[in-house]
Amino acid sequence: MTRRQKKTLVRIIVSSVLFAAALIISHAAELPWWAELLTFLPSYLIVGWDVLWKAARNIVHGQVFDECFLMSIATLGAFAVREFPEAAAVMLFYQVGELFQSVAVGRSRRSIAALMDIRPDHANVIRDGCETEVSPDEVKTGEIILVKAGERIPLDGVIIEGSTSLDTAALTGESIPRDVTAGENAISGAVNIGSVIKVRTTGVYSESTVARILELVESASSRKARAENFITRFAKYYTPAVVISAVLLAVLPPLLFSGEWAEWIHRALIFLVVSCPCALVISVPLSFFCGMGGASKKGVLIKGSTYLEALSKAETIVFDKTGTLTSGSFEVSAIHENGVSKAELLDIAALAESYSDHPVARSIVRAHGGHIDPARIGRVTELAGQGLEAEIDGRTVCAGNARLMERIGVTPVCRHGCGDCVNGTCVHIASGGKYLGHIMISDLVKPGSEKAIAELKRSGVLTVMLTGDSRTAAENVGARLRIDEVHSELLPEDKVSIVEGLLAKKRGGTLAFAGDGINDAPVLSRADVGIAMGALGSDAAIEAADVVLTDDDPAKIPLALRISKKTMRIVRQNIVFALAVKLAVLVLGALGFADMWIAVFADVGVAVLAILNAIRAMKA
Repeated sequence: MTRRQKKTLVRIIVSSVLFAAALIISHAAELPWWAELLTFLPSYLIVGWDVLWKAARNIVHGQVFDECFLMSIATLGAFAVREFPEAAAVMLFYQVGELFQSVAVGRSRRSIAALMDIRPDHANVIRDGCETEVSPDEVKTGEIILVKAGERIPLDGVIIEGSTSLDTAALTGESIPRDVTAGENAISGAVNIGSVIKVRTTGVYSESTVARILELVESASSRKARAENFITRFAKYYTPAVVISAVLLAVLPPLLFSGEWAEWIHRALIFLVVSCPCALVISVPLSFFCGMGGASKKGVLIKGSTYLEALSKAETIVFDKTGTLTSGSFEVSAIHENGVSKAELLDIAALAESYSDHPVARSIVRAHGGHIDPARIGRVTELAGQGLEAEIDGRTVCAGNARLMERIGVTPVCRHGCGDCVNGTCVHIASGGKYLGHIMISDLVKPGSEKAIAELKRSGVLTVMLTGDSRTAAENVGARLRIDEVHSELLPEDKVSIVEGLLAKKRGGTLAFAGDGINDAPVLSRADVGIAMGALGSDAAIEAADVVLTDDDPAKIPLALRISKKTMRIVRQNIVFALAVKLAVLVLGALGFADMWIAVFADVGVAVLAILNAIRAMKA
């Protein structure tokens, strides 16, 4: 508890003791009204003086109709009609509800604020051979920093010396530490739980992973959902309406039907207590706040409750392929030889591709795995958009796509019935006018992709994949993951057109797009909800997205969907429950069947139950 909450709790306890004593005294002896007033007044003032002060201060500033005003009028009115125990009880239970709300909000706020602990305090930068402790903001790109065991990595960089394990739980939600060594990336905000490492920074602090995440978290509450805006507008008109209704309830029956003034004033006071909208005003924003807090603990950063609400209605989710459903790293999936052995074909291809930095070339060299003798390699010529030509062991070898084979007059031969020898998903190898075979290259499907798609389909969500890759490569991934629609060989503008077409076909729900690259930014902006895969993705994608996953795991998408749906269920439950109970007790109070104690439950009790329900949103 905070110091302020502790003070409020002490006041509640003292007031409760005095209230119990006053009840005992009032029941043990027949007191005149002024003595009974003095008996209950200390309990009332100790717990309620701040409410009275806020009401008076707000009236002076022109903010009349709020819950402090309602509580003050209701309790002072109860004193006026000599309902002293009820007046003190209403204020006491109101403060209990306020304390409960404060603790609940604090809990949910701490779940988001926990991410703020990833902010590094300092950086140990090495300058002129000496270690100097400076603010992370003062470290420049390319400088070397020393990260000791137990410290947070202050800036993004590449490890140049040492090996260790990094705890990235606060960033990605992944509980298993990641082993890293020289040459690998070090992510800012991660905790070094191994040995000392040296890191060469690849950017300044303002561009680092930790800075981007903190910026997203700090702005998460800036956009209100439609339900939140409804409650804000509702309270604005609701409070004056119930005050006017209470006045009419107190005045009209005695004037028109010769009713007892004290009786109808008492009913009007009950009406005021019941009508306090705090259950709605508190629980609905708190539900969204708890939902976003629970999501952030799982590595899903939602930029505002409006996007959480939109995500809960997702009926179509569109995925970019490379970097989203697949890792973007390639591997050799098959070797189809023609007149040579598989080992010989792979050896020739690895020699030819060894001078290239292309991901496909690197995958072939990795698959070869053996020593590559530079003496066997002569002149190498890159052929843009087709492949390369190299001298291997004194003979000319061509390695590339089907267009290269067509150019040199060689017809690809497929003895395996795979049908992939002409579609550009593989590397063809030819020498001396003879076709030697082809090596199939596949983009690795991420481990979580299959699970993510299957869960979305079980939820009734239409899944669509967009990619610039060839039709066969796209259809292979689509078939493996069982995606509903696959669109291939697309330019960035083609992706936007397809998304706009899907938006036009919507049946009332929303469309979400998940991508990670800079070319995905236009589509992320066009979709109802844009999801950026990984806080390490491109800045443009993260800026354009409405939801950011702190790692690249596609399984976080159905998780985000579950959190959003659960949060919206809780919001609807709180609205319906609060309004139903209040409406019922309002009618009963106006008809004289509800006393002040029932009114207290309809106000504070409903608020407490709604808050308890809202806290459930923190549990994903």
